[in-house]
Amino acid sequence: MEYTIQKLAQLAGVSTRTLRYYDEIGILNPARINSSGYRIYGQKEVDRLQQIMFYKELGVSLESIKKIITSPSYDETEALKEHREQLLGKRKQLDVLIANVEKTIDSMEGRTMMTDKEKFEGFKQQLIDENEAKYGKEIREKYGNDMVNRSNEKLKNMKKEDYDEVSRLAIEVQETLEKAFKTGDPSGDSAQKTAELHKKWLMYYWSEYNKDAHAGLAQMYLDDERFKKYYEKKPGMTEFLRDAIFVYTGTMKKN
Repeated sequence: MEYTIQKLAQLAGVSTRTLRYYDEIGILNPARINSSGYRIYGQKEVDRLQQIMFYKELGVSLESIKKIITSPSYDETEALKEHREQLLGKRKQLDVLIANVEKTIDSMEGRTMMTDKEKFEGFKQQLIDENEAKYGKEIREKYGNDMVNRSNEKLKNMKKEDYDEVSRLAIEVQETLEKAFKTGDPSGDSAQKTAELHKKWLMYYWSEYNKDAHAGLAQMYLDDERFKKYYEKKPGMTEFLRDAIFVYTGTMKKN
């Protein structure tokens, strides 16, 4: 079956402007342009739009989606299987949070008691599940199941004051990185302070510190768009952080 741009937009619940933009950036081109100059979409384009919308629902940027679906190795069936696993993970996260909310209501209405630790278990499990869905495959391949499982267990047992501190450290790393980036020197004092703060933040998740692993993680920030997006507040900032950590860990010598 074929659709005009208006019909496809209506079918998918998106705007015609969105479809025109997808055509412009090359992630969803129409099958053909008819004699009247209208964009016409076929089954292949319908399926691709579905894939794009799946990826967007999972928080993947359009730039990354384009790289994925235009790759010669892209396999639609495998992509759907991956979508299914990630969506099941999201459903599990929601189930955990719903159970936590229900338990909190019961506690507030006097039907049960809830410890302070229990109040935060749902959020911790949500964070673990989100990390597994987004980065689990790469992290486990790079560092092994044992290290990742120990890290997840450490997070589960984190006390509220630790959780507050790690959240504060994450903000401080970002703020210090922005200041250090202005100096342009990854071996400078402010950049090395950033690397030290990053290590402190990391140790709330890692069971033990390893310089090579720290450097490897910094490189992965740069290589993977999903990680890079977190630190790339300005162009080159993630690379600067990588270089600062390389200096800190001895992977790169100071100037």
